[in-house]
Amino acid sequence: MNPLLERQVDLTRRQFFGRGAMGLGTAALSSLLEKELHAAPASASKRFGGLPELPHFAPKAKRVIYLLQNGAPPHVDMFDYKPGLEKLRGEQIPDSVHKNQRLSTMTAGQKDKKVLPAFAPFRQHGKSGRWISDLLPHTAGVADDLCFIHSMHTTQVNHAPAITFFLTGAEQPGRPSLGAWTSYGLGSATQDFPAFVVMTSRDKEASCGQIFYDFYWGNGFLPSKYQGVQFRGSGSPVLYLNDPAGMSRAVRREVLDGVKELNELKHREFGDPEILTRIAQYEMAYRMQASVPELADFSKEPKSVLEMYGPDVTRQGSFAYNCLMARRLAERGVRHVQLFHAGWDHHRNLSTQFAIQCKDTDQPSAALVKDLKQRGLLDDTLVIWGGEFGRTPFCQGNIDDKKTWGRDHHPYAFTIWMAGGGVKPGISYGASDEFAFNAVQDPVHVHDFQATVLHLLGIDHERLTYKFQGRYFRLTDVHGKVVKGIIA
Repeated sequence: MNPLLERQVDLTRRQFFGRGAMGLGTAALSSLLEKELHAAPASASKRFGGLPELPHFAPKAKRVIYLLQNGAPPHVDMFDYKPGLEKLRGEQIPDSVHKNQRLSTMTAGQKDKKVLPAFAPFRQHGKSGRWISDLLPHTAGVADDLCFIHSMHTTQVNHAPAITFFLTGAEQPGRPSLGAWTSYGLGSATQDFPAFVVMTSRDKEASCGQIFYDFYWGNGFLPSKYQGVQFRGSGSPVLYLNDPAGMSRAVRREVLDGVKELNELKHREFGDPEILTRIAQYEMAYRMQASVPELADFSKEPKSVLEMYGPDVTRQGSFAYNCLMARRLAERGVRHVQLFHAGWDHHRNLSTQFAIQCKDTDQPSAALVKDLKQRGLLDDTLVIWGGEFGRTPFCQGNIDDKKTWGRDHHPYAFTIWMAGGGVKPGISYGASDEFAFNAVQDPVHVHDFQATVLHLLGIDHERLTYKFQGRYFRLTDVHGKVVKGIIA
């Protein structure tokens, strides 16, 4: 017998299963092809990809827009109203309250922990009577649409590990992000855009040095097709959207078909799922050549909508611009949109930068909620606003020198808000103590937050798993409970 043929017949067990994956790979590949190239089921127009058993139950939200405020907004200055602190201004926070808890190295050795009350007055707003800082008039205007969680707490006191923990369920980089998990489990509602899109912005003054690490939106050990696609803050949102000079769309299609056939041959030989990812990314890039320019064209947006988002809305790379892009992505079927905005790290510039940061983010955040609501999208779009932790109720540095007022990182109690997507509007959940220092009523841990977000998307967080290195991993690790008190 021909030795080459004999070797093919005498397959090892590993080779058999590796090559046997071709059938599954072909089935998966069929979902990546353009709709007109195969007979798709009736439901294909609603979802592409995802696990067949998901959602586990009827979802309240179809998509997520997460407005992550990188650097940690100060809860005591914005949403966590503590009128008693004004009477305690300059007094030491009792040891029985702070309990020598771990802080960052910037205040770990600071003996004075003198109370610094809210930077600006608070007022009640809406029928719900929510207390909100005067520096957030636009957010105050949508108070009855928001669900405030005042009892968030985490374990991390430094930015990168804390953000990584919020988004991946672990402090160390390497695990899939929230957006990657949702796109892996639920797939996409569109073929023209990625299921998971990321945009970043920062304060114009560049007042802090927070870095946007790409593992914040990484796929971890999931196939790389689930990583977030970052849209750029200048020029074309995605590079290389235009075909090279002299290449028509027909020629481009022929080239991609030829490359796809070569990749399919390799997949039949090796069964590597990353080859399918490569095919999928080529196809997505081809479709985005038409969809992204239309997405970024605001010329058809009514003037009233542009004005609602504020004066920065047409400045590419601004938070306002990204918020409007998020709404346009949501209505086009993108499953998870993640906005990062840096500039909240107020260690020595609370008195100068904090009000600027509020002004830059207040109007666009509220406009996004109003815009989604006007279009009938808020009911099934979960909007999340918050940082990786809060900031200390005591002054970092000398409380007698207002020019250098600051607040250090504070993981023990802070506030986030949610809107739409099945959460109760116009409520406050949980509470911190009288110093806004510790979560004392209905505390919500990071894993609880993650479990709740997945639940609103119709996912049982204990059942969405992925086997890696012999262990089944999940976003919430081995923790997390759904916060049922905020679910409508």
